[in-house]
Amino acid sequence: MYTIAIVDDDCYIGNMLEEVLTRAGYSVIRAYSGTEALMLFEQTQPDLVLLDLMLPGRSGEEVLAKIRNIPVIVISAKVDIENKVNVLLSGAADYLTKPFEIEELLARITVQLRSRPNVKKGSLLTFDEILLDLDSHRVSVSSNDVHLTKTEFAILKLLMQNPSQVITKSIMPDKIAMDTPDCMESSLKVHISNLRKKLRDVNGKDYIEAVWGIGFKLREEDI
Repeated sequence: MYTIAIVDDDCYIGNMLEEVLTRAGYSVIRAYSGTEALMLFEQTQPDLVLLDLMLPGRSGEEVLAKIRNIPVIVISAKVDIENKVNVLLSGAADYLTKPFEIEELLARITVQLRSRPNVKKGSLLTFDEILLDLDSHRVSVSSNDVHLTKTEFAILKLLMQNPSQVITKSIMPDKIAMDTPDCMESSLKVHISNLRKKLRDVNGKDYIEAVWGIGFKLREEDI
């Protein structure tokens, strides 16, 4: 099931969209401000975003600039051509002007999801008692959900895709750059530390091993 994020402070429009999308077979998550949307996307990655531009807190344009590798359909009352062009050039996949026809919106959503490359539903990574779902961006340890930031998820995904390999500190930020733009070598140690603590807090196991002077790998012994 695809997950669609609705980012709109208009409760009437948001509720209407949620009802329509749910009936169409989509899972829906909501955010009512730009600030809330950015916090939401730190915890989970939807398959598509419906984004209003005139939001409280961070503007829709600011939110759009932070979204990576997710198609965004802007739904806005702004009708001038210059604004549409700027938004599309800034990374939006499509632009729909309010008011709009539901049938047209559903068709545009279908087109965007159909054109997403390498989408494989049900892709799971496992290591010991860790389960990582590449599609829903959910992580569980011993059947307990663990809430990770986008950067922490990207780091764990990389380590689980290379379970016996040491990933050097210098190349790890580049390896996860497609999933998160917010990690640099200078901040990597902090992200790793936070990730290790979140995993360890569930069952007491330390899953990530620091290889002194080189980098990090999954700990295979004593877990």
